[in-house]
Amino acid sequence: MEVLLDTCGRLRVRPLLLMYLFVLKAAADCPKPHGGENIVLSNAALLMNQFPEGLDVTLECANGYVKESGSGVTTCADTKWTEPDLVCKKKDCGTPKLLPHMIFDSSQGTLFGATIRITCETGYQVTGNSYKQCFATGWTGRAKCELVTCDIPAEVANGKRLWESADYPSYGQVIQYTCDDGYTLFGNDTLVCNDIGEYDSEPPECKKKITTTVVTSTPTPPAQEASTPTDSPATTTAHRVKANTASASSAVSPSLPGVRHSLPAEDKATTASETSTTSFQDMRDDAVDTSRDIGYIPVIVSVVCVLVVACIVVVFIHKFLLRRKGSYDTGEDLKPELLQFQNL
Repeated sequence: MEVLLDTCGRLRVRPLLLMYLFVLKAAADCPKPHGGENIVLSNAALLMNQFPEGLDVTLECANGYVKESGSGVTTCADTKWTEPDLVCKKKDCGTPKLLPHMIFDSSQGTLFGATIRITCETGYQVTGNSYKQCFATGWTGRAKCELVTCDIPAEVANGKRLWESADYPSYGQVIQYTCDDGYTLFGNDTLVCNDIGEYDSEPPECKKKITTTVVTSTPTPPAQEASTPTDSPATTTAHRVKANTASASSAVSPSLPGVRHSLPAEDKATTASETSTTSFQDMRDDAVDTSRDIGYIPVIVSVVCVLVVACIVVVFIHKFLLRRKGSYDTGEDLKPELLQFQNL
């Protein structure tokens, strides 16, 4: 009975002792270490679950950073980790490889996380990524500069394009245009491929050539003056009209004093006919003379005016003579018995 009691007491004391030893041991271990801003645990430290007194743990720089100084070792002492001496800095990717006709804008630097903008020289364009970025493995992004090209130039109606190559025209190349015979080119006869892959102007047009006849007039020399002074046609005509008028007036004379007389019908008809014939003959002669020289146009106008006035005068005289004829008392209406008294 006593043996059983001792055995039971021992069984109870043993678990308590183990628990006490575990608590003491746990109190002596360090907690899991943590890295800093740019510092992380090494892969070996990450696999550990317990960190007893005196344990050494190695730290390392984070991705994109490199060790500048220190060993990176920390030790568990009195349940605390010693201060690590590791100093990390950003990785420098350096200047990327410069390809032909390529230009870099590295104003942000070349350290980890920085970006570089890629441009090309005039007449070239970027193909691929236009930026490069610095990562832990180096620069990312591939790019190159290729020559700028333009589309195949358009054809023109009634003309031709001097470009026989199957390739696309590149920067700076010139396209020449010509027109067929009988057509005129309107616009620029050349197109130049510029740095943005376009032509500097629109294609020209070939239009039908229009022939224009220019008529030049030769100035008419002034009329030459006659070597000897002569009367102008207008003066001559006026003299003729006056002479005819005077002859017509002189043909009328009174037969008896105090009695009005008139010309016989035959004389008046002859006088009017001669006057009219002379006037029209003079007008025709003057018209023929003045038509010989363009310089006599003002003279012709004057002659025509004089002739018109002369015709008016002739008509007026003719009417005047007719009135005088109608008022003249010939005595033909007197009775026979009265004629004897008139003859006395």
